Amino acid sequence: MVDQFVGTWTLSTSENFDDYMKAIGVGFATRQMGNMVKPNLVISVDAGVVSMKSESTFKTTEIKFKIDEEFDETTADGRQTKTTFSFDNGKLVQKQTWDGKTTTLEREIQDGKLAAKCIMEDVVAVRTYEKV
Repeated sequence: MVDQFVGTWTLSTSENFDDYMKAIGVGFATRQMGNMVKPNLVISVDAGVVSMKSESTFKTTEIKFKIDEEFDETTADGRQTKTTFSFDNGKLVQKQTWDGKTTTLEREIQDGKLAAKCIMEDVVAVRTYEKV
């Protein structure tokens, strides 16, 4: 199921990401950096464990997880979340909860590109990655 996502992807477009970062509580300086960097997203699978690495000149983060198993995540902006990944209609759905808040990141392949929809209440950002 994850196989279609495996590979190295580079950010090509980002829409409404600053508003999304504001909605989840990211401070001004970190938002400025987040808006400037164009990270590579490296996704791999080994024995049922998915690795998702975001690499940029600003910061590199990596999470490893199994589908449908909750884990503790420290996000790139420093939030401590309870995170679960699931599959829903071909989408890889990441749900993060912290401090009574919830955000959802839906990743799917569209026309050979990886589209990541970041949702926090009524704020939606879309980041599109192209395979390297």
